[in-house]
Amino acid sequence: MAAAVAMAPGGGGDFSDLREIKKQLLSVAERSRERGLQHSGKWAAELAFALEPLPLSELPPPPALTEEDARDLDAYTLAKSYFDLKEYDRAAYFLRGCKSQKAYFLYMYSRYLSGEKKKDDETVDSLGPLEKGQVKNEALRELRVELSKKHKARELDGFGLYLYGVVLRKLDLVKEAIDVFVEAAHVLPLHWGAWLELCNLITDKEMLKFLSLPDTWMKEFFLAHIYTELQLIEEALQKYQSLIDAGFSKSTYIISQIAVAYHNIRDIDKALSIFNELRKQDPYRIENMDTFSNLLYVRSMKPELSYLAHNLCEIDKYRVETCCVIGNYYSLRSQHEKAALYFQRALKLNPRYLGAWTLMGHEYMEMKNTSAAIQAYRHAIEVNKRDYRAWYGLGQTYEILKMPFYCLYYYRRAHQLRPNDSRMLVALGECYEKLNQLVEAKKCYWRAYAVGDVEKMALVKLSKLHEQLNESEQAAQCYIKYIQDIYSCGEIVEHLEVSTAFRYLAQYYFKCKLWDEASACAQKCCAFNDTREEGKALLRQILQLRNQGETSSTDVPAPLFLPASLSANNTPTRRVSPLNLSSVTP
Repeated sequence: MAAAVAMAPGGGGDFSDLREIKKQLLSVAERSRERGLQHSGKWAAELAFALEPLPLSELPPPPALTEEDARDLDAYTLAKSYFDLKEYDRAAYFLRGCKSQKAYFLYMYSRYLSGEKKKDDETVDSLGPLEKGQVKNEALRELRVELSKKHKARELDGFGLYLYGVVLRKLDLVKEAIDVFVEAAHVLPLHWGAWLELCNLITDKEMLKFLSLPDTWMKEFFLAHIYTELQLIEEALQKYQSLIDAGFSKSTYIISQIAVAYHNIRDIDKALSIFNELRKQDPYRIENMDTFSNLLYVRSMKPELSYLAHNLCEIDKYRVETCCVIGNYYSLRSQHEKAALYFQRALKLNPRYLGAWTLMGHEYMEMKNTSAAIQAYRHAIEVNKRDYRAWYGLGQTYEILKMPFYCLYYYRRAHQLRPNDSRMLVALGECYEKLNQLVEAKKCYWRAYAVGDVEKMALVKLSKLHEQLNESEQAAQCYIKYIQDIYSCGEIVEHLEVSTAFRYLAQYYFKCKLWDEASACAQKCCAFNDTREEGKALLRQILQLRNQGETSSTDVPAPLFLPASLSANNTPTRRVSPLNLSSVTP
């Protein structure tokens, strides 16, 4: 067994007694299942499975029955069998008047799920662009009144508080819901469902700081999860590593969360490697496989994505994740209508499945159906306001519709969620450019370059902006840096922009009468189809001027270099030597 791991300050997670933790997990898994909370039960069971087995003498005893439990046992047993068959109204009918905590929870939960099922059926019937609030769970208000009375009388246990919190959240009473979920976590810290609901309501790190959470080992799992959700990936990975060191190294839940974290920071190779390892350990797992398929899609790995789609189809073709994987497969084959069909199928199975709404928005964008794309992205944001892809997608859609002010708003929201993602910054820069806010555009492009430009476009756009403003020295230096970056990373480059850079530099050096540099850049232009003729013409001009006895200028300063900061009005610069082109070979 691993020794206790030292937690971060304020962590309070004590993992010194893993046997006790395993007992707690087995106990709460059973209690969750008795109340029909399948996902919480599964989470606890998976985590317990990752720990060493307990001897018979140490297994947790079944929960003790009270007088009320004994009185309600027949009704509870019958209702639970109906509940498991999704006959929620029938289950609730036979639980009326039950007093025990377990039976009362199942009674209220059955009524809640019955309302949710009816709401989902209505939503799916049209599946189209339904405005928020058009279809409601009619049972929510009654449930809130009844649970509120019980709450004031302090008659709700940890599970009852969890359900009360869910009802409040569904009624958009977010502040009250957060308070109730925190209370539920204090009363029953082992119930993962309450922590997960709390996770969905926290929008930033500041909000997290003000929560009074119980000092328990479960808090460490919660913090790791919320850090992943808030895109605080470094902190999340540290937490998950500490949990692995504490003794949960076999947990498939933790391995999958680490893979998702690497996916979120676009470390695609690492994420793929972890997902492949996870598939070996748990070959019939369907959870998170849609995220895995996103990675395969980005890498254009058709055979692997095809295999994954067929494999999941054999396991369970009517799971939302399976439909999303198949949708991604068709999207990669540019069969966008078919892809959209599968994302719609996923939403018929679960209208609140975030990934499917976002992916369907992308497909509608590919099909040039902007109004449907907007509706899909809006649904995604309704499900989760932290989904930067939906905000970014809305920005792109309004960009196509040539509505730059709307576009700017949505890109800003995406940027707030992903402050270090260069794609958001480049999109923001383009938006500011269209609105003629060139100082802001320059700041965005420079920041995109500074955080690590994924698409290697920020410097080109910054150069062109300087060109427009007749800031030739700054434009030249940005092009120099762009060329150095492109060739230093050894990528297969888009020759169009490289040739543009060489053409500009050749003309710039020519104007500065730096014949050697101009000649070197013109020669590079000859390697590209679109600049070959201009390069040859410039070389002839240089040769002609040299023959006439024109000498290189020594008065004109060499191009200037970008510094580490950006002023309010301009891209400040400092002097360096001209570009050494000898090592650059297209």
